[in-house]
Amino acid sequence: MGPEVLGSVEYGVNLLECPLVVVLGHDSCGAIAATRDAVDNGTTGQGYVRDVIERVTPSVLASHAAGRTQNAEFIADHVRHTVELLLDRSRPLAEAVEAGRVAVVGLSYRLTAGSAQVVTVRGLDDWPDTAY
Repeated sequence: MGPEVLGSVEYGVNLLECPLVVVLGHDSCGAIAATRDAVDNGTTGQGYVRDVIERVTPSVLASHAAGRTQNAEFIADHVRHTVELLLDRSRPLAEAVEAGRVAVVGLSYRLTAGSAQVVTVRGLDDWPDTAY
């Protein structure tokens, strides 16, 4: 996650007072597919696809280490990893969450069903764990 993404999130939270940050993964994710292929088969992407693969690789390796096999599990792990990375890299966002001003929610979206499943929540104590 680059500084332009972190800056945009911090701008929304601190200057626009947005109370919610959403990290949205989705099924049929090309980044996860390309990264799984790279990790499993030693392939590499061309151009900036290589950058995407490099950024997603830690999540895919963690999924492998946890014994995951399903694509949905890899996507959920990447969403969780991205939420944690956001909070780790952005002190202003983490402070806003700690102060109760902001929540960060990780969702996994099912394209064909048009629904989202909550993967992880930071900053809300009573968020329902259901599909939307």
